[in-house]
Amino acid sequence: MLKLLPLLAAVAYAFLVMRFSVWRTRRMLAEKSQPLTDPAITRLADRMAAALELPAITVHVLDVDVVNGLAGPDGQIYLTRGFLARKMQGQVTAEELSSVIAHEMGHVALGHMRRRMIDFTGQNAVFVMLSALLNRFVPFVGVWIANLISTALMAHLSRRDEFEADAWATALLIRAGIGTGPQVSLFRKLDALTKSGGSGAPAWLMSHPKTEDRIAAIEANALRWGA
Repeated sequence: MLKLLPLLAAVAYAFLVMRFSVWRTRRMLAEKSQPLTDPAITRLADRMAAALELPAITVHVLDVDVVNGLAGPDGQIYLTRGFLARKMQGQVTAEELSSVIAHEMGHVALGHMRRRMIDFTGQNAVFVMLSALLNRFVPFVGVWIANLISTALMAHLSRRDEFEADAWATALLIRAGIGTGPQVSLFRKLDALTKSGGSGAPAWLMSHPKTEDRIAAIEANALRWGA
């Protein structure tokens, strides 16, 4: 039992860190967001809601400059002010932003939020245990190696989730009559959009699959499903 104490302590610590992170994220999202009122986007959200036989899909605007879309820990869907600004400038369309909404809904529908909480706990536990172990043999460098391994693990799990959410969004966009064209065209634009914005890469492109791989998967699914 004593041998398991370090592992149990690492898991408990990671769980507490995760819970604090979730609480902080939910608080930030609530304080810095408001309901989306753009009629062009809400009309498309209503079409997707009808396809899912839901009364409505509520989308919020997060008041930050980065180009991003996200799902909160409570399942709420967000588009950033920076993303909406690109629409106002004619750089993206309402249909392309609807594909972002569909993608984030995929994360919620597939339980990725809960899975990521578990993954986050596991990543921190792995980091703590590996740091303690490796520092015995390679002091100072051991922490760097442990962080590299745990980060690579999370990146792999994140890429898996992104492919799954892309496929879910593809199915929804086809069913709603929007099609996969906006989904593909937005991916082709994302690199240029984020570079021109001067705010660095968005969360969409961190620990995510390569753009060409995502587009290839979307097109393959669309062909398979008769779009």
